[in-house]
Amino acid sequence: MHQFCTSLDTITINQPIVDGDVIVSTGETFALGFFSPGKSSYRYLGIWYNKISEKTVVWVANRDSPINDTSGVLSITSHGNLVLNSRNQTTPLWFTNVSALPTNNCVAQLLDSGNLVLFHSGSTIWQSFEHPTNTMLPNSKLGLDRRKGLNWFLTSWKSSDDPGTGNFSLRINPEGYPQAFIYEGHVPKWRSGHWNGVRWSGVPKMQGVTFIFNYSYVNNENEISLSWNVVYGSILTIGVLNESGIFQRSKWHENEGRWEEFASAPKDQCDSYGLCGAYGNCVRYNGEFDSTCLPGYQPKSPQEWHRKDGSDGCVRKNQTPLCRNGEGFVEVANVKAPDTSVAHVLANLDTKACKNECLRNCSCTAYASLGTTEGSGCLTWYGDLLDTRVFKEGGQSIYVRVDALEVGQYANKREDRLARKGILVIMILSVATAVSSLVLFSYCLVRRQRRLSENGQLEMFIHSSSTLPDDPPREKELDRSGSDPHLPFFDIDKIVEATDNFSNKLGEGGFGSGQLLNGQEIAVKILSKQSGQGIKEFMNEVQKQLLDWRKRFEIIFGVARGVLYLHQDSRLKIIHRDLKASNILLDASMEPKISDFGLAKMFKEHQIEAITKQVVGTYGYMSPEYAMDGLYSVKSDVFSYGVLILEIISGKKNTEYDKESPSLNLIGNVWKLWREGKGLDIVDYSLLEHSYPCKEILRCIHIGLLCIQEHPADRPTMLEVVFMLGNETSLPSPKKPAFVFRTQSGQESLITRGEVCSINDCTITMIEGR
Repeated sequence: MHQFCTSLDTITINQPIVDGDVIVSTGETFALGFFSPGKSSYRYLGIWYNKISEKTVVWVANRDSPINDTSGVLSITSHGNLVLNSRNQTTPLWFTNVSALPTNNCVAQLLDSGNLVLFHSGSTIWQSFEHPTNTMLPNSKLGLDRRKGLNWFLTSWKSSDDPGTGNFSLRINPEGYPQAFIYEGHVPKWRSGHWNGVRWSGVPKMQGVTFIFNYSYVNNENEISLSWNVVYGSILTIGVLNESGIFQRSKWHENEGRWEEFASAPKDQCDSYGLCGAYGNCVRYNGEFDSTCLPGYQPKSPQEWHRKDGSDGCVRKNQTPLCRNGEGFVEVANVKAPDTSVAHVLANLDTKACKNECLRNCSCTAYASLGTTEGSGCLTWYGDLLDTRVFKEGGQSIYVRVDALEVGQYANKREDRLARKGILVIMILSVATAVSSLVLFSYCLVRRQRRLSENGQLEMFIHSSSTLPDDPPREKELDRSGSDPHLPFFDIDKIVEATDNFSNKLGEGGFGSGQLLNGQEIAVKILSKQSGQGIKEFMNEVQKQLLDWRKRFEIIFGVARGVLYLHQDSRLKIIHRDLKASNILLDASMEPKISDFGLAKMFKEHQIEAITKQVVGTYGYMSPEYAMDGLYSVKSDVFSYGVLILEIISGKKNTEYDKESPSLNLIGNVWKLWREGKGLDIVDYSLLEHSYPCKEILRCIHIGLLCIQEHPADRPTMLEVVFMLGNETSLPSPKKPAFVFRTQSGQESLITRGEVCSINDCTITMIEGR
């Protein structure tokens, strides 16, 4: 039995490792040594994650040549090869098989990426990333090296107890236009679709994790490869081809101590390669699949088709020649494009030019856009259209070649649909007009009756309470509210009874809540003669009751995703420049929508910042570099977003602050309380009536303060903000924000440009070309 020990991250000619020894990478992320998987007693040389609680092996050297005992030794030969031997074997169990001159200047090092690298005089001559087993790690590659003749692909384990080469493999097929395939033996089981410039076209969910991963796709004369890296280095992530032939993407969840799967393929029946045969199209309904035929085609074996066996595929309905005989194309929308092994790429063509190219070649069966943007090129198919399926979202359009009769039938169907829509619109408008007329008549009748009785009722309402004001302006306001169906009048005695004489306070300033005799909950406001509040403040108090912490956090997160889309995920990079509370609209489900793009600016792909002499925006939300110098960038929107977070949490506007306060605004007060360890003191009082997650609120305040730091370089990007909101990673300490305190003379420390900004909710706009 060897004594277990941990050494440095290298192996040299004079320092081999034996079973029981472990070498650990510099950052202690990965370890290399001998192990026994599952219930097996065999020993294997492998690499695994070092610090996590679940033993996760990512690479195995002697996967098909296990060792029966603990006599394994990994060493470097005098010719510079890594060799694995055991006591009872005369030939090596595994070796690197590289050609090197006799030398003592060879060293093998385990890097913090999980890559075992063999160096010869400082140059890499072999690395485990070029010989993967069943696992992909960040920065490892899937594909082909055309110069070295290497094929980087994954093969599954036989079982959880046996890491031997299994039946399934994941590799890139370079034929036609490259795609990734999962094979069982030599039979394709799943296909990724072509690379569309952003993701595999047949894996729409790849788009949803772009804020965590950066994908790199290479297709040139030297190599075809796909790799990814993690935007935040602290995330541990793997891609594993398991024993069942499913490729699983997972990230480590430290709090739960387990791997959390976020993507896998194949996912459902329609992901099975060629399930509906040639010219078939797989559709899912309520968890079940159904095979259909592409336009112009019908099932080859109708009986088998109805038994849900579509493997025979579809054949043409008519035998009319499809060559210069009036044929055309029919669009099939939101699908996974057919197998591109029989496709050609036409670079830099738009859809119209692609159609013409396909039409000129009688062998072309279909065409589609290559990328996600117009003019990125196109694909044309010359053979059977195989492995097409429908997506709920994230698919693309393909255009299938059909005969003239089919073109006419689809044109008629389209006209019929439009005609039916037109008739439906006319019917809806007619009914809507009739209903509107009836509602208007009823409203006028009710209003007339209300006016007849309102004088006596209003007089009773006012004189029944000595606290109500008697000035004409306020009385007019009450009169207007009396006609509002959302604020009907009630007898004062009923209100006193419902609120238990206003004992249940809804907030400050004379607000109360209660319950009518019919069980309906109500909110009530008493106006004193000295009160400066009115219906606007009353409605704000009622609105606050709808916004509990969970809903506020959803708004915070939703706005962050929206701004991230403008900055990174949209086709054009957009700087909003006027992000504020009044420009965030809530729909019926209280989902946030960013509005008012009147001041927005579009940036070029690699543009970082811009400057303007005409500063426009809203005071309280403008970043210091923009307000002072006219300099704006994505970090300007980040600043505005940070202000918005603090406003949502506190229920107060940044600019509405006590003139006597040493703090210039909400930002200053939050910063003061944060430094004193009293961050929760800013929480909106309406949240105090319910339990709320203190840790989560403090984290949001922390993120808000990071967003409003004075220097743009210190602020996070919106990508980082979204990640911080969605993950419990450690956060850096915020630096002092801009616009914090007043000067000793009482003047505000912010130097504003009065002619170009506003101190209220209104935006001052000066016309400027984009």
